[in-house]
Amino acid sequence: MNMPDPHAIAASWMSSFTDPSLWQGWMNMPAMTPPAGANPLAGLLKDFGAGIAPARLESLRGDYLAKAGRLWQDFMSGKSPELHDRRFAAAEWREHPLSAFSAASYLLNAEFMLALADAVEAPAREKQKIRFAVQQMVDAMSPANFFATNPEAQKKLIETKGESLGKGLANMLGDLQKGRISQSDESAFEVGRNVGTAPGKVVFENELFQLIQYAPATPNVKAVPLLMIPPCINKFYILDLQPENSLVRYVVEQGNTVFMVSWRNPDRSMGTTTWDDYVETGAIKAIEVARELARDIGAQDKVHVFGFCVGGTIAATALAVLAARGQQPAASLSLLTTLLDFSETGVLEVFVDETQVALREQSLGKGGLMPGRDLATTFSALRPNDLVWNYVQQNYLKGKEPPAFDLLYWNADSTNLPGPMFCWYLRNTYLENRLKQPGALTVCGAPVDLGRIDCPVFVYGSKEDHIVPWEAAYASMDLLNPKNPKAKRFVLGASGHIAGVINPASKNKRSYWTNDKAGKARPRTAGDWFAGATEHKGSWWPEWAQFLAQYGGAEVAAPAAFGNARYQPTEAAPGRYVKARAD
Repeated sequence: MNMPDPHAIAASWMSSFTDPSLWQGWMNMPAMTPPAGANPLAGLLKDFGAGIAPARLESLRGDYLAKAGRLWQDFMSGKSPELHDRRFAAAEWREHPLSAFSAASYLLNAEFMLALADAVEAPAREKQKIRFAVQQMVDAMSPANFFATNPEAQKKLIETKGESLGKGLANMLGDLQKGRISQSDESAFEVGRNVGTAPGKVVFENELFQLIQYAPATPNVKAVPLLMIPPCINKFYILDLQPENSLVRYVVEQGNTVFMVSWRNPDRSMGTTTWDDYVETGAIKAIEVARELARDIGAQDKVHVFGFCVGGTIAATALAVLAARGQQPAASLSLLTTLLDFSETGVLEVFVDETQVALREQSLGKGGLMPGRDLATTFSALRPNDLVWNYVQQNYLKGKEPPAFDLLYWNADSTNLPGPMFCWYLRNTYLENRLKQPGALTVCGAPVDLGRIDCPVFVYGSKEDHIVPWEAAYASMDLLNPKNPKAKRFVLGASGHIAGVINPASKNKRSYWTNDKAGKARPRTAGDWFAGATEHKGSWWPEWAQFLAQYGGAEVAAPAAFGNARYQPTEAAPGRYVKARAD
């Protein structure tokens, strides 16, 4: 098998840093034109109007040359480099000196590129965009991503006598037809058959959502039922995957009557649907129906309101609108990985600026659909090694079939978004951060003031969340229920945006943090809160169950039937809306 010449690799890279004419390209200020052969970061800096201080640049250059020299000497002396990166953990990378050198050279170059990005002198938002772009280039350049430089793929080719290459090409062609990379064996799952299987009935529907009522699992239930509002960017069954990891089943088993909003997957007929529609025709209507059914159970017109991700943003907006109308229908509000204060939105900021939002408004603001496939691509770009390049290596280079994984099956089951709704959301939250400002927004004809929502609050954040940084989730504590600060609780879970939430209590995995200082004693900043927090092993779900029970009222007999005379069941859960696919 032909491998790259290490002499050529070393000469190519070293020349970029020893030849003054090429090196000068790194130091070009934005007004200057980079010389031919300059590193692509020079052009990136020009585009963003940024630069790097010459002293800092020279320091990085010297550090790079020293490390590159040591690496080359080790290679020439037969010393194998250490590869502290899971992409190169397989024995094949260490068994072949050229492969080890290729991986080590890549890691050194990646370190240097990212150090340059971090050294850029630019405003914070522009600097983050530069680093994101450089990270994308660095991840794409990994030798693990190319057959000619991946010894694992080459060994597989020999072992299978070429069969792996044929399967890899077939996998790639199949994905090209689908328009996305396969992350899971999608034939292994079907919504309603082995995911989204909690028993229940659809008791209401309109053009925007179906409302599912789940069957009780206990003879008695708390008088106050729970209404769950999931994100409309994804389908609700992330909360009801399989029986062993279903949050829906868990809260039902804790003695709660549970209602679930199942958003419709928008088609062209919904191309003019607005944010107001999602609040009024969606969340507020779901609250209205759940309240009427709650009266039958004995809850005296109150429901627990739950929101997950953008579902939480919609739920909180709906409660603020109802508060402006003089209504307080929530016995409590639970927000999971939700943004209300969009001051810190993490890496998603790279996709949102005035230019990008204006372009979306021009193309979609008056009608049309934001394709779910485009949204999925955006989220995959946030973690390219895990959600893109890993599957390129496994599915295409090695010819493997992706395993059956319920969470990744759900992740690929995309939903569209109506253009006007999507554009309103981008501008008023991510770009202008107006939701947190009392009265700055008018939704459904009412001024939005989150501080007027009068109910106990449970806020959850995930420690490694790259979509809703946990510190941003914590900021909701300052916006909600200011009159009763003792009735607010924040819990921090381990892992990320999805895996942190879907952490079944029965498996006792991971950990979570709490801080008992409440009310006026609650730490004002997220950092201070964490400094005084206590870590607990296992799932955070029981903490939430206790919160619901605390404000759930007396125990009453479980409902003997679904719905009531006005809202009669029409079809079995999970309903037909969730089965409509975007592709």
